[in-house]
Amino acid sequence: MRILLSTYGSRGDVEPVVALGERLQALGAEVRVSVPGDAEFTALCARAGLPFAPAFAPVREWAKEMVRRRASASPEGVAALISDQAAEIVAKQYDALMAAAEGCDTVVACGLFPSCAAARLVAERRGIPYNLATFCPIWLPSAHNRPHEYPGHRLPAGVTDNRLLWQTDIATKNALFGEAINSHRASLGLPAVENVRDYVYGDLVLLACDPTLGPWLPTDLTDALQTGAWILPDQRPLPDGLEAFLEAGPPPVYVGFGSIAVAKESGRAAIEAIRAKGRRTVIAHGWAELGLIDDRDDCFAVGDVNQQALFGRVAAVVHHGGAGTTVAATRAAAPQVVVPQIGDQPYWARRVAELGIGAAHEGPTPTAESLSAALETALASETRIRASEVARSVRADGAEVAAKLLVDMS
Repeated sequence: MRILLSTYGSRGDVEPVVALGERLQALGAEVRVSVPGDAEFTALCARAGLPFAPAFAPVREWAKEMVRRRASASPEGVAALISDQAAEIVAKQYDALMAAAEGCDTVVACGLFPSCAAARLVAERRGIPYNLATFCPIWLPSAHNRPHEYPGHRLPAGVTDNRLLWQTDIATKNALFGEAINSHRASLGLPAVENVRDYVYGDLVLLACDPTLGPWLPTDLTDALQTGAWILPDQRPLPDGLEAFLEAGPPPVYVGFGSIAVAKESGRAAIEAIRAKGRRTVIAHGWAELGLIDDRDDCFAVGDVNQQALFGRVAAVVHHGGAGTTVAATRAAAPQVVVPQIGDQPYWARRVAELGIGAAHEGPTPTAESLSAALETALASETRIRASEVARSVRADGAEVAAKLLVDMS
């Protein structure tokens, strides 16, 4: 059995795919992983011992360019940019995945919608099964939640029936992505599809998030199977300097926003708020390139680090609300302050608050004052007690569950 795993996105999209690939390989499947060719992702595949086939472009510089293009556009202009970008991704990713899928028996895709569309096209052309995977319940049609709202395509005012809103979502995705998908289908001699959303979602969606953190309520709108989060075990030691810093004082507060390019003022605000609580800080550079704000010895800056080893040794985790960081902090019983920016991050912020394991920051732009208030909640003894309780319910076998399912389906 040969399986192609495909994603196009940041670390939060890539690492779960590598985790699934590692488990599939352990079960005897032949695995090929197609992810962006950034150095950190090729290293991730190498660490897991997985064959790597590059996606159409590295993602870090591509994402910066997309942010630059959107910065001065109106909502309608952003919608047009999304459609243009979709056409580029579908065409280029189709070529990359068509080559990567040579000899494969099935395709599993996640990440950006146009990238998944390309994977679906490749599976169709090669006559092999396809499954979509996603890391958050909000992306799936359900009577229990509203669809994501896209720039230039606001949800109808006053409509509260989620079923009607998900019908609107079909029209939205057709408007944003239909031309990109159907024009490429035409170039391949294939007929147009009327509903691009359901075409890309396919018959069975794998929901790769933890049931405690992101519970899936059954609905007749989507056939989804919740496997649990796909977690890649990390055995890397912490850097010597960080180890020494941790040993030199009480547990610090970790601050990191991953691949989100927050303003550097966010890092300064976090350090100032943490200092006001009498705490030390570990701050991660991330794509925002955050760092130290002075030469005081109560802060330590890190690059890529083993969160599984670090988060169990901190007083709290301040982060952007990515699915991977949220589950890592929750597994480690670390209280959280979530400063959501885009996509599913507001959902994870809300879930952290609802579970009582941290605070959801209001809005994407933190100040020292707003973070100080959120840290009051996160650093409270009752929050740490609750975080320890919830940590015991978080599953670590999601990748194993998904791998066995895919092997059994072959």
